[in-house]
Amino acid sequence: MYELTINLKPGSKIPLYEQIYEYIRAEIREGNIVSGEKLPSTRSLSRYLEVSRSTVELAYEQLLSEGYIEARPYRGFFVAQVEGLYQLSRQSRNEKHVSHKSEKQFRYDFTPNGVDLKSFPYNTWRKLSRECLMDDKAELFRLGCPKGQYGLRNAISSYLHQARGVNCSPDQIIVGAGNDYLMMLLCAVIGTKHRIALENPTYKQAYRLFDNLSCKVCTVDMDEKGMRVDGLEKSGADIAFVMPSHQYPLGTVMPIKRRLELLEWANRSEKRYIIEDDYDSEFRYKGKPIPALQGYDGNGKVIYIGTFSKSIAPAIRMSYLVLPESLCKLYETRCGFINSTVSKVDELILQKFIEDGYYERHLNKMRALYKSRHDTLLAALKSWKPDFRISGENAGVHLLLHFHDSRSEEELIRLAASGGIKVYGLSEYYVERKNEKPESVILLGYANMNEEKIKEAAGLLKKAWSM
Repeated sequence: MYELTINLKPGSKIPLYEQIYEYIRAEIREGNIVSGEKLPSTRSLSRYLEVSRSTVELAYEQLLSEGYIEARPYRGFFVAQVEGLYQLSRQSRNEKHVSHKSEKQFRYDFTPNGVDLKSFPYNTWRKLSRECLMDDKAELFRLGCPKGQYGLRNAISSYLHQARGVNCSPDQIIVGAGNDYLMMLLCAVIGTKHRIALENPTYKQAYRLFDNLSCKVCTVDMDEKGMRVDGLEKSGADIAFVMPSHQYPLGTVMPIKRRLELLEWANRSEKRYIIEDDYDSEFRYKGKPIPALQGYDGNGKVIYIGTFSKSIAPAIRMSYLVLPESLCKLYETRCGFINSTVSKVDELILQKFIEDGYYERHLNKMRALYKSRHDTLLAALKSWKPDFRISGENAGVHLLLHFHDSRSEEELIRLAASGGIKVYGLSEYYVERKNEKPESVILLGYANMNEEKIKEAAGLLKKAWSM
């Protein structure tokens, strides 16, 4: 029998049973306790460690469930046959460690994909979670409606109508775990024989996803109003993927005339559709949020996608798809059997978050927060008397600097990095570029930094770029 010499820490935040479990598991993984070795009984180990027998039993039960030990009737607990399973695991950890050490550390990161997680409504979310689980509700842990729970879809429908001018019923809405999943689901609904046109530059994740799903994918150049409809016509595409409220990454807001031109293009063929990605329309700093393109659609041509990742948190993993009524029957036939990818518990929490007014208050708070950071960054940049033009500053959580000098994006990024600052070049968002000498454009996101850090980072950038 193997003698266990466990040094327990009663005052630790780690429960005693977990300390016992971790010790025995580590001994087995390191080969100090070999397979077939008998472990002390729960009674003798509890007596030796001066803990309750139930504490030891909890540790043994966890080891049993993970397959580290096995129980033999009338004989006790023995180490299971696990030799040869851990060398790879240890190697992987070492490799990760080496990789992590090689990564350059930055003092400031102007990521355009940032979300201020410090402002996440922890107390409210915790309160709603407790309320949802206050009573024993076995139904919450069963598989729900493939589209998502009706209550949440109804709440989303009401919100979209009031805030975004979207016309839809709850039956047209599908809730899923992120935009990626919903776009894959959409491809299953409409098929992959379409030619999909995306803006150039564009959201690369969407381009890669459609391309990997064997869709025919192309890009259409943009002007100051968004995707060029003449270019779209020439592309031969029958689906246009656009971000009219705040194009990513350029920040372009599509005017009403161009929106109506897009709808006219879609109406010229029964097979044509527009996918409207409305990823961060909540954050606009001049006037009210622009109504969604879907609200102008009277012929069922717009497929609308929205998400809570930007407005609440990326890890919420909840997005929604609004299908035209003409595609709803097709969804039921082709995908109605696919189970929902979001838990009913999470759906209920979010439903209450919206219905009880917390979402609206959170959005107001975040708009004010991001506007303050937006104004701070703009003021710092404009004080430089710089040789660049600012664009995309009226919405979203990032803006763009268009440099007029001869320095390349690579040089500007390198100079910023030398000052401990990470910035991002626009060129990485292009699928293809016809211009041999492209303009140098840098993206600066401000969601992740408070006003003080923005001022500090802007000062260091000015020094690095010698402005």
